Amino acid sequence: MSADTTSFNHPSFGRMTPDRVIVFDTTLRDGEQSPGFSMNLAEKLRMAEALANLGVDVIEAGFPVASKGDFESVNEIAKNTKGSVICALARSGGAKDIAAAGEALTPAERKRIHNFISTSPLHMNYKLRMEPETVLELITSGNAAARNLTDDVEWSAEDGSRTEPDFLCRCVEAAIKAGATTINIPDTVGYATPEDMEKIFSMLRQRVPGADQVIFSAHNHNDLGLAVANTLASIRGGARQVECTINGIGERAGNAALEEIVMALRTRHDQYPFTTGIHTEGLLKVSRMLATITSFDVQPNKAIVGRNAFAHESGIHQDGVLKNAATYEIMTPESVGWTRSSLVMGKHSGRAAFRDKLKVLGYEGMDEARLNEAFTRFKDLADRKKVVYDDDIIALVDDEARDHDRIRFGALSLKSISGQPSEVDLELSVDGKTIEARATGNGPVDAAFNALRKAFPHEARLALFSVGAVTEGTDAQARTTVRLEEAGKMVDGQGADADTVVSAVRAYVHALNKLLVKRARTEPEALTA
Repeated sequence: MSADTTSFNHPSFGRMTPDRVIVFDTTLRDGEQSPGFSMNLAEKLRMAEALANLGVDVIEAGFPVASKGDFESVNEIAKNTKGSVICALARSGGAKDIAAAGEALTPAERKRIHNFISTSPLHMNYKLRMEPETVLELITSGNAAARNLTDDVEWSAEDGSRTEPDFLCRCVEAAIKAGATTINIPDTVGYATPEDMEKIFSMLRQRVPGADQVIFSAHNHNDLGLAVANTLASIRGGARQVECTINGIGERAGNAALEEIVMALRTRHDQYPFTTGIHTEGLLKVSRMLATITSFDVQPNKAIVGRNAFAHESGIHQDGVLKNAATYEIMTPESVGWTRSSLVMGKHSGRAAFRDKLKVLGYEGMDEARLNEAFTRFKDLADRKKVVYDDDIIALVDDEARDHDRIRFGALSLKSISGQPSEVDLELSVDGKTIEARATGNGPVDAAFNALRKAFPHEARLALFSVGAVTEGTDAQARTTVRLEEAGKMVDGQGADADTVVSAVRAYVHALNKLLVKRARTEPEALTA
């Protein structure tokens, strides 16, 4: 396949070679819009640092005009994250949006303002209620305003894949003339096919004046399960930036998964002769970090980072892999961060061994306080459980790594007799103050949750309660997921413990902390023509 994109001097990346693909990660912006997902400031900073260390070229940190919390997140990421371009989202027609984005990005080493407006007939008629000429005017004014604040400006045609070709060409031309250096054509609702996306980018590169002086970008949603395929087709059509998220998280069915795109380019270099700056050995670590923060486990059969991605149960497959791994593995597990270590630890394992195990499992850089708490829980688990597996350690460390800013679990005692209401005494720490509550319920979990509502009154509805085992055996840790819903806002929390009821309370507390963060979120005021 030809890779004949003309090179030019990019304001953030210098002279781009035709085979270089820029990785633009929007986990912290589009990804966080997933139902039930939310991150507090500390979690966003951890993810931003992890993404930068992974080699992500551009980190879209948020939508500053949306709320004070979003503005603060972008500003702190811009201040603290080094190595990647930090990007903020704004609407093309929103002067306040672009000003807020510019201000939030002030501390960044390298910065980008990403402005967008809808261009499809459906969106212009029913969402914006604007005429095409008005949209063109806003594209020009928005990109010009952004260019006054930074040399690196991206413009997106929202619902670009359903935009009429002639009008799309006019929009792209206007954005380029007004100073955009990256042009993004999103498949916003996941409607397009690979053939559609390749055709759109090929057309724009051929028809639009100045197309050889910008980077074209693909942002594909996964509503038909085609996001990654559409992204690869977009690269064939001339796109040299891919917009994606870790684990493919995002609105509705999600975005194109970063790990799948990157490994497709690496594994099928014969078909896609392109390179990225991603350090692929870190993919699993970042995937697990995101799963911990969001409380959304990766499905077992997920490509690249699912726990079954390199598992072989069939006898024929196992025999083939033992003789030559390439018979059934098209990439090595180590190339994406998996290790073959399954060293069993027990109650006699010391702090040094525990620290070394965490390093092998990809948990480096934990602060001493969290490490000490995780080690204490490990020793307690080792006293109660015959064998402590890697998955046990991962579960308890993930649970300890979750940020519990305002509410923390303290202790729980339970009295439960068959045929009678259960009774729970619960201790929480709320804003540093110890609060105790007693409650009864129809079973131990119901009693524990009733005690939680007494200790920290709230009106959120329990929308999901799910319990699974971390490993095999009757002494396995329980991993519990709790979903809370309040005034249309939805959050998921997760907890792990050898005691199922304690696991449930930890999950509920985690969800409550996330809900407190989400309460502060607001929607930006609507654009008007």
